[in-house]
Amino acid sequence: MYEIGSMSLKPEKPAIIAVCGPTGIGKTSTAITIAEAEHGQIIGADSMQIYRHMDIGTAKPTAAEQARVIHHMVDVVDPDEAFDAARFSKMAGGVITDLAGRGILPVVAGGTGLYITALTRGLFETDAGNPEVRASLKAAAEKKGITVLFGELEKVDPQTAARIHPNDTYRVLRALEVFKTTGRPMSQMQAEHAFADEKYRCLKIGLTMDREKLYERINRRVDVMIDQGLEAEVRQLLDRGYAPELKPMQSLGYRHMAAYLGGQMGWDVMVETLKRDTRRYAKRQFTWFRADKDVRWFQPEETEEMLALVRGFLEEERVSG
Repeated sequence: MYEIGSMSLKPEKPAIIAVCGPTGIGKTSTAITIAEAEHGQIIGADSMQIYRHMDIGTAKPTAAEQARVIHHMVDVVDPDEAFDAARFSKMAGGVITDLAGRGILPVVAGGTGLYITALTRGLFETDAGNPEVRASLKAAAEKKGITVLFGELEKVDPQTAARIHPNDTYRVLRALEVFKTTGRPMSQMQAEHAFADEKYRCLKIGLTMDREKLYERINRRVDVMIDQGLEAEVRQLLDRGYAPELKPMQSLGYRHMAAYLGGQMGWDVMVETLKRDTRRYAKRQFTWFRADKDVRWFQPEETEEMLALVRGFLEEERVSG
């Protein structure tokens, strides 16, 4: 047994808090408030904040924010180093074990739904596939373009399509391969995945707000990133030898600025396209998290209500433990 504040919990299945939601809604601020109130530390669940040298475009926690509460899983790999949800789950899981063993509440915060799912429930895996189907899809992608195949995926498996980027060739082709091989949407197979052996007792807090209000925040956030020096950051990455084709360099903000610097896109078009693509990304994040029935939803300003829920959850863990 170990202590979190005045609580006694079982170390074999720690209690954690997860703060999730779309980009630009205030997850970091909420996580910091919870961590400060409940003797916690933050574990970032963001697929871009893990990369070093990529600060402005990923909206990493500031130095002041990290001084208030210790953050983990930020700046852990270089941009040219392979990283995925499985590796995140292993590393973040190690952090949770360490924190729980020292009586510190783990507060997971981020907008990468796959990372949070991998950490709390494990990854869904299927061997369903067919080499011939895979080869046919790859040929079709080369001939027609991935956008056309993404359109096909939207028709046969709209739930999976809503969760992935239209240009994510691997995941688009994989989802189509599963459907064409089994006749069933991948999303349906994932929903049937029991997730019975959850590793943690997890309270999930989702942040939401009026869609138009969020979009206004996103537009302003893009302007702030540009004012803070996104162009210089991308130039420095390119100067370090990180090619525009690298996976992290293809992410929001970085691929847009790289296209501007490479002469493929004018400044005004780049800014508006970045804002549009970020809004679309936020919409996909909402779709992902709304599908999780365990998420409890709050407006960002409902701080006291969230804290009351957290305290109630932790008190239940103390009693049941």
